[in-house]
Amino acid sequence: MANELMNRFDLDPFFDRMAHRFFSPSDFDKDYENLGNLKTDINETDKDYSLKIDVPGVDKNNIHLNYQDGLLSININQQHTSEQKDENGKIIASERSHGVMSRSYQLPGVDRENISAHIDNGVLNITLPKVTESEDTTGNIDID
Repeated sequence: MANELMNRFDLDPFFDRMAHRFFSPSDFDKDYENLGNLKTDINETDKDYSLKIDVPGVDKNNIHLNYQDGLLSININQQHTSEQKDENGKIIASERSHGVMSRSYQLPGVDRENISAHIDNGVLNITLPKVTESEDTTGNIDID
């Protein structure tokens, strides 16, 4: 019975987050906890797709975007180092952390040459214009 109880806690997100907060209570770790989800808003119009992805505290140089075969991929590779010193300047703690996150989005029919992206207040904004349809609006199909 004890094993069943421990297995249940292993898979329970509430207890996983509680243990994470207990053993790693730094603000940086909380950012990584939020980063782990890569919360995303996707808006589609006739002209484009717009994505807003939360990336708090992530440097733009650590974000890699790729669009190929109708698939937008985002990869984040972030490292962080912090030191705590006493009043004499002697290091009493030095911590390092490394996080990798990736996610893909199926977004077909995009004009790859005109994709744009920028970060504003910890939010990555990506605009993917759709490929324009042909100018022939008659709907006629020629038979060869």
